[in-house]
Amino acid sequence: MTSVRHPYLDHPAPLAFAHRGGSADGVENTAAAFRRAAEAGYRYFETDVHTSADGRLVAFHDATLDRVTDAGGRISELPWSEIRRARVAGREPLPLFEELLEAFPQAHWNVDIKAAPALEPLVDLIRRADAWDRVCVGSFSEARVARAHRLAGPRLATSYGVRGVLGLRLRSYGIPAALRAGAVCAQVPESQGGIRIVDRRFVREAHTRGLQVHVWTVNEPERMAALLDLGVDGIMTDHIETLRTVLSERGAWA
Repeated sequence: MTSVRHPYLDHPAPLAFAHRGGSADGVENTAAAFRRAAEAGYRYFETDVHTSADGRLVAFHDATLDRVTDAGGRISELPWSEIRRARVAGREPLPLFEELLEAFPQAHWNVDIKAAPALEPLVDLIRRADAWDRVCVGSFSEARVARAHRLAGPRLATSYGVRGVLGLRLRSYGIPAALRAGAVCAQVPESQGGIRIVDRRFVREAHTRGLQVHVWTVNEPERMAALLDLGVDGIMTDHIETLRTVLSERGAWA
């Protein structure tokens, strides 16, 4: 484990993240999912944001409503008045991220910016809500998180995008690579395209640079245990009961 370099990370590690609120039952990224995770003892939630056609910040993973709701269409092309009528799994409404911040005041949020238009509204919301200690911004796009960091400064916790993770992986092998200053963590899959990312060398390099390592999305208890043995600082899971059990058995459920 590494030392805490931002208030967002000020919690006993390893951090347990409810990925999309714990999406194993199909009601991902809904207030109901996050409520269940909170009742299970989770304090770190992962979600995603898009903007509607009228600029509302919607907590939703996909660019379209089609996969998990009873409606259809691209979020960016629909007004919030229409999006709000959609139901995830036919029963749960989509929330605005602002509503989630208000509904779960003790929660820490890892927010994946899914589309560039959501970046400035998200930073503005964090500023208005004074939620600097409660939100970490991530994205596959390194340029996107770098821009968020430029807009907000060191008050905002950010993770590395793909380019930053690649740079960290190269440095773990002793290969020179540029790394963006200001990130507080690397949030990564175990492997990508058949290439292993998270191993002891990678974790050691991140910790040497004061970065935490959070791994997504891990649902099998054996994989959770192996990653914890490597010293990762956080795990994101759809199966919140499974991760809680694994951490409890190790005396690591905070």
